[in-house]
Amino acid sequence: MKVKTVLVSQPEPKIENSPYFDLIEKQKVKIDFRPFIHVEGVSAKEIRQQKVDLNNYTAIILTSRNAIDHFFRVAEEMRFKVPDSMKYFCQSEAVAFYLQKYVVYRKRKIYVGKRTFSELSPLIKKYKDEKFLMPNTDKVKDEVPDTLNALGVDWKQAIFYKTVISDLSDLADVYYDILVFFSPSGIDSLFHNFPDFKQNETRIAVFGETTIKAVEERGLRVDIAAPTPETPSMTMALEKYIEKANKAK
Repeated sequence: MKVKTVLVSQPEPKIENSPYFDLIEKQKVKIDFRPFIHVEGVSAKEIRQQKVDLNNYTAIILTSRNAIDHFFRVAEEMRFKVPDSMKYFCQSEAVAFYLQKYVVYRKRKIYVGKRTFSELSPLIKKYKDEKFLMPNTDKVKDEVPDTLNALGVDWKQAIFYKTVISDLSDLADVYYDILVFFSPSGIDSLFHNFPDFKQNETRIAVFGETTIKAVEERGLRVDIAAPTPETPSMTMALEKYIEKANKAK
């Protein structure tokens, strides 16, 4: 079956040269963007209830841009002036780059991993005498606490923001040829909003092993999967599939 419409379960890209826009132009398909989940901040009062005093920490572990935004939001709410001596351990270059929104980069002690949390762990181990705080979401991969516990460092994880299911009721009567998912939470949102969802002819595209597993556990069919050696990005996987489907007689 030909593909004319695609729904991506994420916000619309803000950059003009997004490969999604190239895909729209090249394949002549309609792509809509709609976050199936969103993030809500936890109040300073709730942070205190988790027995977190920002004065007690000398280093912050940051795994995402959301973690950065909500750490500095909470610090402001608590009237906590983040000291210049604070060390920042960022999971990736993208996270470290985003930190510049809040601190003067060249004047701070910032340590950057390559991409995964395990790649950041040697840097954390090197500074094992620090007191680490990890502002995080309510949904954390087991790998993160397991890695930190194995390092034997003094650390605490606190929920600074929560992943919340978005209201998609206005999409009840809207049909798309392809639905694109990037996390198990997106699949949870689909069934929360549409408990009787039947896949039928809808193609499902997924990114990552955990998302594939979540789709299959719900009894759905994975039609497009990324990353693969041939299609390392979701847009490449979509383009390959759409090109083939729309050429078919």
